[in-house]
Amino acid sequence: MGYLAWIILGALSGWIASMIMGKNSQMGAIANIIVGIIGAFIGGFVFRVIGASGVTGLNLWSVIVSVVGACILLFIANKIKR
Repeated sequence: MGYLAWIILGALSGWIASMIMGKNSQMGAIANIIVGIIGAFIGGFVFRVIGASGVTGLNLWSVIVSVVGACILLFIANKIKR
């Protein structure tokens, strides 16, 4: 995937994950992109461990994987912050 695809995937999945985790009002666009991209790596690792494919491109499956990873990241960050 190209850089633009990673930014789009990161922005979309970071925004969805921040809404799911109740952090949308605290995060800006750059934070959503960063959380989404890191979440794609975390989600890809988790999904590969359980036997599924990770991020495969700019498609619905990759968004799901990335959102799961971003939610895991936000959950861990919330626990560390408290």
